[in-house]
Formats: sequence, C-alpha cells, structure tokens
Amino acid sequence: MLAYRELDDAVELTDLAGGTLSECRQGKNTRHLLIGLLRQSMFGRLAGYEDMNGAERLAHDPAIRAVADRGRLDRQAASTSQIGRFETGWLTGAANLTALADLSGAWID
Repeated sequence: MLAYRELDDAVELTDLAGGTLSECRQGKNTRHLLIGLLRQSMFGRLAGYEDMNGAERLAHDPAIRAVADRGRLDRQAASTSQIGRFETGWLTGAANLTALADLSGAWID
C-alpha cells in the first residue's frame, strides 16, 4: 500500500479527486479530512477489502494510517461507520456523483 501511495503522490490522483469532491459535512467536528477518507476507501480496496467491513481493524493499521493521512500517523484512521457514511452518504450526493463521473477524464488529462 505504501508503494501505491508513493505512486499516488507522484501523479496526484487523489489530490485531484479531493479537490473536485464537495465537502458535505456540517459543523466543525470533522475528525478526518475528506481526502484521507477517500484514500482510506481506495487503498483499503487495493489491500483486498472489497466492502470495507474490515475498516475497524484497518483503522489501527499503521500502513492504512500512513496512506490515508501522513500528517496524522499518531491517530487511528476512520472507523467502519465513518467510512460507511463517507461512501454511502457524501460520495453519493448529486454534486459528488457528477464530480466522480467527470473524474476519469480529468485523471486522463
């Protein structure tokens, strides 16, 4: 996973995605950055977790913490419920579905 993160850092795919997605959370109680949730979701699947049922265990995994947000290695990654809200709530909002549909073209460019 760390090699994937190095590649991602070089080509900035998740940075581009994070810049196009809309932040749907309300208030200031946001424990994880949107881009960190996106990375945790994507890299968790690359690690073989198809539906993120293992997110609670992965939240304590140092490799997942490193790929999700290198600036917060001392804190656990997002829990199963946080990832679930991200994937089924925030990503499925109308603005984010449009952004996700356009994202592959932006990555190719």
